[in-house]
Amino acid sequence: MNIKSRGKSFDFYLFLVYNRDVVEKEKQTLSLTSYIRNNTLERRTYMFNVGDKIVYPMHGAGTIDAIEEKDILGEKQNYYIIRMPGEVKVMVPTDKAEEVGVRNIINKDEAVKVMSVLGENETEMSQNWNKRYRDNMDKMKSGDIYEVADVVRNLSFKQKEKGLSTGEKKMLNNAKQILVSELVLAEHASQDEVEKLVENKINISFDEYKLPQENIEINQNIASKFIPFDGTGTSENL
Repeated sequence: MNIKSRGKSFDFYLFLVYNRDVVEKEKQTLSLTSYIRNNTLERRTYMFNVGDKIVYPMHGAGTIDAIEEKDILGEKQNYYIIRMPGEVKVMVPTDKAEEVGVRNIINKDEAVKVMSVLGENETEMSQNWNKRYRDNMDKMKSGDIYEVADVVRNLSFKQKEKGLSTGEKKMLNNAKQILVSELVLAEHASQDEVEKLVENKINISFDEYKLPQENIEINQNIASKFIPFDGTGTSENL
């Protein structure tokens, strides 16, 4: 083989070695770029972080314990692991959280507004059971705590006046649990404390708007005999 031929053969060998190195470097670069891109996208899809207190519509409020990748039915996804009241845990795909209505819990100022909703008169509800049930269900599905409070107050009033069907009793209980779970986290209070607060608020508003005025005055007079108003621990009415 002459030098020229040998030179061509040698050049071709170098060409192969060079291109192999280039391909390997390009693979590494693409792999690193893909890794950075994927991790950046994953971080961007996380609307919430571990420890955040959030609301999952129709389930209530809870705390995100972890963000984990799960393989479900052959599909790998990242999930928020949410600890709900009663130590129940639910999983929500991170990329579906906004779509299903997951949101942050309300603050203390908003909690005060929620209580004011419970203190108002009932809003108009359909006399048709099916429509009334669907309307209230839509309010609960919205995830809006003010709408949930509206359902709790309206159905509580109706229960006191005429009673509720089995379906609406269950709806009222569910709505109360959802409402209470968020107020517990917002107010940093116990479940018992919040349940009593909600019940008392509804009782007061029902007495104000639904009882005959003479009964309200009688109840107020009775209450004034047992509640000290002068700050000394005694009442002038005693």
